[in-house]
Amino acid sequence: MTISQCLRQLLLVATLSFATDSHADVVVIVSSRNSVTSLTEEQVTKLFLGKTSTFPNDLPALPIDQPEGSKIREEFYSRVVHKDSSQLTAYWAKIIFTGDGHLPAILTGDLAVRKAVSGNRNAIGYIDSKFLNHSVKVVLKP
Repeated sequence: MTISQCLRQLLLVATLSFATDSHADVVVIVSSRNSVTSLTEEQVTKLFLGKTSTFPNDLPALPIDQPEGSKIREEFYSRVVHKDSSQLTAYWAKIIFTGDGHLPAILTGDLAVRKAVSGNRNAIGYIDSKFLNHSVKVVLKP
């Protein structure tokens, strides 16, 4: 195999990998025991930016975030909150400096978030839809 052929194959593999991993099918979830059935992007945004701490039915809400730099987090904040990572960093720096809020809890990975949300009817999180099961329900699919 020539160098040119090797480079073409590597380029093809890289292109296919990028195309399949370009974005996650993000969904916002709550416990299946939570009475909330749907939320708007605005409601979810307010919860994850600490602008409100309750669901629309006035029950407490505990947002669970994923780590900075993860694809699912970038997808969530881009599609739902409409902020990129640098905008989020600036937002939270201001909020924390003024003492006006607290960062959401952070768990690593879709399975950890699903487990935490399913075990706490006040929790809300986001995961890739391929990790859905009966223990949680989708309240927003952006």
